[in-house]
Amino acid sequence: MTTKDLIDRFRKPALPLLALVALLVAGCDKVGGATMTFWDVIWAMIFFYFWFMAIWIWISVIGDIIRRNDMTGLSKGIWFVAVIIVPLFGALIYLITRPKVTAQDVEMMTKADAAAKAASGVSTGDQIEKLNQLLASGAITQPEYETLKAKAIAG
Repeated sequence: MTTKDLIDRFRKPALPLLALVALLVAGCDKVGGATMTFWDVIWAMIFFYFWFMAIWIWISVIGDIIRRNDMTGLSKGIWFVAVIIVPLFGALIYLITRPKVTAQDVEMMTKADAAAKAASGVSTGDQIEKLNQLLASGAITQPEYETLKAKAIAG
């Protein structure tokens, strides 16, 4: 197989890649100079984006370590030290080894479902009936009843 055959074989997939490499190399020819080019700004934005994401992941992992109640204090301390000393790899290893759903997550999901069911179980008619009972027992006055009834009907 000759060089021409190789070039012809890989020409189509390689053209966009070569164009991208040429564009990146052309944009980096004056990095560190006294002037700031368009590509310096683009590279700075890309660097800032990835730096911001890394910090955000690191903070999220530390917050998750602190919040978890299924870990002992010793294991929290070990993970905390690992994430502080080697931030990128510590956070990556923690995210890989963390269970997808912990007992604490199941408990929080159950509480959220129960709260949603309780909130959806109260209708406007139930609220007005309760207000009628309060008015009949004398716990609220007629103007208070009207105000609360208007709020219940409004939503």
